Amino acid sequence: MSRYKLWVGLLLALVLAEMAASVLMPLGNALTVISDMIQGALLLAGTVAFISTTIDSRGSSLHIRAFWLLMSAGMVLWLTYQGMWNYFEVLRGVDVPNPFLGDIVLFMHLVPMIAALAILPHLREEDRNENIRLLDFALLLIWWIFVYVYSVIPWLAVELNEPAYSANYNLAYLVEKVVLLGALSVLVYTSDGGWRTLYAQLLGAGTLYASSSYLANWAIARKVYYSGSIYDVPLAASMAWAGAIPLIARKLDLSDSRPPQPFFGLWVTRLSVCALFSILWAATHTALNSTLPAGVKSFRIVASLITMVIMGVGVFWRQRLLRSELSLLLERSRRSLDELKALQARLLQSEKLASLGQLVGGAAHEINNPLTAMLGYSDLLTVSDLPPEERLHALKIGEQVRRTTTLVASLLTFARQAPARLAQVDINSVLQTAARLLAPQLETDHSKINLDLASALPPVMADSNQILHVCLHLAGQVSAQLGRGYDSNFSIRTHHRNGLVLVDFYPGRDIAGPETALQSILESEGGAKPSSLSLSACCRIIEEHGGRLLQPLDPGRCAFRVELKVAAGKSRQAAAMTRSAARSGL
Repeated sequence: MSRYKLWVGLLLALVLAEMAASVLMPLGNALTVISDMIQGALLLAGTVAFISTTIDSRGSSLHIRAFWLLMSAGMVLWLTYQGMWNYFEVLRGVDVPNPFLGDIVLFMHLVPMIAALAILPHLREEDRNENIRLLDFALLLIWWIFVYVYSVIPWLAVELNEPAYSANYNLAYLVEKVVLLGALSVLVYTSDGGWRTLYAQLLGAGTLYASSSYLANWAIARKVYYSGSIYDVPLAASMAWAGAIPLIARKLDLSDSRPPQPFFGLWVTRLSVCALFSILWAATHTALNSTLPAGVKSFRIVASLITMVIMGVGVFWRQRLLRSELSLLLERSRRSLDELKALQARLLQSEKLASLGQLVGGAAHEINNPLTAMLGYSDLLTVSDLPPEERLHALKIGEQVRRTTTLVASLLTFARQAPARLAQVDINSVLQTAARLLAPQLETDHSKINLDLASALPPVMADSNQILHVCLHLAGQVSAQLGRGYDSNFSIRTHHRNGLVLVDFYPGRDIAGPETALQSILESEGGAKPSSLSLSACCRIIEEHGGRLLQPLDPGRCAFRVELKVAAGKSRQAAAMTRSAARSGL
């Protein structure tokens, strides 16, 4: 804040010094020197402020850095023009010649500023080809150079005519200022937040500068202007205002506030085409103008044709890049549509699975009622006076009913839809439940599960229902491969090491010990990415429980390893895992 006040105070002091010199000092060389030095100091201060802001914007997005860089380039050109002016009036003590070579520098200093506005830094970064931006800037630069060469240079290089030179230069410079102010007005209207304030400041400074330039030209036409006159005070004020804008910008929130708008990109293309046709119009107008000298007419026609060819190539090249970008966007849209259709199919499948779970839950509840009656009657029969053979049959009936009841209870647990709740879970118990659920299907397929469960296995922090889902699915994946080159059995093995509980699913029966072929397959190949949507869901559930799911890279091998961390009491990790697991499902 102290630097801000000091800098603004310096700018105000320079403007007040310009005003005091214009009012108090008589016409003469001293007034000219003081006025020129004050204006040079104002532009130097503004240039330093813009360059400093450009350096400080290195952490911003690319188009914001480019905005400040181009604005700084415009200030450097403006300062260069003032330096050339001071060379004659201050160092050499002579009037500035007319025509003045520095006029082209003054004319060109607005071009980088217009290009800075064309970048649209208040919009979020677009996913556009950088070559398109470079072409936009190149086309803009070429067109403004053409305007200057077409309207001003002939009266300087072909046929010297000072009145025609001044009139055409002032007209071209006026058009350039009107374009700059028009662009700023559109940006003030379409932007918001800090960027609107910044554009409004630039619009105010630009309007004051354009007005002061018009006032100075009016005074020159009436031969009442001289360096250091009262007509230079508004010009000095506009320079001070421009120098304060970077300091004002430091206090504004210039983060990207609005998404990219195709409207602006469309108008850039239209303006490029209009600029190309304006050159054709200029050449036609020159050819039909019989009052122009022959040399000027030939120069303008040749300049128009050369510029038309150069800009035509640039415009067509820009359109080619846009077509390539459009093709890329269409391809991305097609892929997005395909992904959307795939997601829709997955959601439909998820809805079917959810409905199936509800159906299983309802059926299980209905089955429980007759099972309860059957179990009660079988118990009554076993305690009644029956012959030993019949009592044996009653015991077998009770045993099968209890087995069916256990199976139904497991189905209810499997179909239960409730938020995930992490607790200390015994993986062996979960696997025994999974084995009971799969047993009827495996008996039909003449297969069998071999459970190799480690004793004294430490508990893990998990949601038992979700882990049961994962175990059922992985066991189903392995059992589906039993008829493809393996025997009719598959195994599930548990063990633990290094704070991890390991659960292995593999075909066959006699694989044990940590240094086995199964461990080599799973660990040396690193665990391939899931090969199906259901395996992706399993992998996500295990990862959200703080573990990982391994499978071989070779699609011909079917084996899995689930790694889960051993529960270490109640910790902050358990709370985080509860929140993440609540979003999961198979």
